[in-house]
Amino acid sequence: MAVELADGRELIYFDERPDAVREGPDRRDLPPPPPASQLRYDPLVDEWVAVAAHRQGRIFLPPSDQCPLCPSTPERSSEIPAYDYDVVVFENRFPSFSDRPGDPPGQITPYTAVRPGTGRCEVVCFTADHSASFGTLPPRRVRTVLEALADRTAALSGLPGVEQVFCFENRGVEIGVTLHHPHGQIYAYPFLPPRSRAMLTAARRHAERTGGRNLYADVLAAERAAGERVVLANEHWTAYVPAAARWPFEVHVAPHRPVPDIPALDDAERDAFGPLYLDLLRRLDRLFDRPLPYISAWHQAPVHADPALAHLHLQVFSIRRAADKLKYLAGSESAMGVFVNDIPPERAAQLLRNAG
Repeated sequence: MAVELADGRELIYFDERPDAVREGPDRRDLPPPPPASQLRYDPLVDEWVAVAAHRQGRIFLPPSDQCPLCPSTPERSSEIPAYDYDVVVFENRFPSFSDRPGDPPGQITPYTAVRPGTGRCEVVCFTADHSASFGTLPPRRVRTVLEALADRTAALSGLPGVEQVFCFENRGVEIGVTLHHPHGQIYAYPFLPPRSRAMLTAARRHAERTGGRNLYADVLAAERAAGERVVLANEHWTAYVPAAARWPFEVHVAPHRPVPDIPALDDAERDAFGPLYLDLLRRLDRLFDRPLPYISAWHQAPVHADPALAHLHLQVFSIRRAADKLKYLAGSESAMGVFVNDIPPERAAQLLRNAG
């Protein structure tokens, strides 16, 4: 069920029962949403950078009784007008990309192209329970979240100018979250991000060398055959530490069947994902007997660029390398993009298997 918030943004309820009532209006007096950000082209590395000054004023770690992602109450209105919900998706109030027009971009230098940051950013609330985490959700709720991500991936892929739909979750203040309530985000990019471009280039090169074989499918098959870095597996999914993991603890969760994106998963694959992923998240938290900060990132096929070369997978990684140590992206990683991992991937996989 879709409703309109007080400032014109869209909100969609994904309910687990057909008799849910979500008709409460947004009672707030809000200013209009900000215009699209500005994209500036960096000719030195052939990449786009978004400049979104309005995000400087976004809400930062409010107390729990002021959380904008909790349901509304008779006394206080939040971003979600209903007094309860299962899963909710709504347009971000402070988006990095938006389809709302702004001032026409001007020229900066002859080498720095400028254009509007057209696209869309959405927030995905996994539960109304402020004190929960994704790892504490029941499998049924994970399935509902997957249904929401599939729905939004399909919808956003159809927007003009969108080249990539990216679904992700940031967890933990160490990662940089600004709201504690369990939630994720969806970015609809108006360009192909650098990592997706690099993966697509490698996949295209592999296909040309092997007569059309899928690179990720071959890598997944090799990891399953080796077994040393496999953490968990079931009939439809395998969770493994990549042989060239960049992060202290990094796991890929991939379906055995090559599919381009979340909407392409069938019912059996969607049902099988939740139990395995929840097991993995709980193992991550048991590594150091404390909630592990992580980024959970769905890598989907580009909307237009060779989607057949892609293989949907979820990358989960943490910057924590010990109970009292974080992995900082210092000189080599930040300036040159060359990662130095302190924990051998085989050791990380063994630790995660032992945390079961």
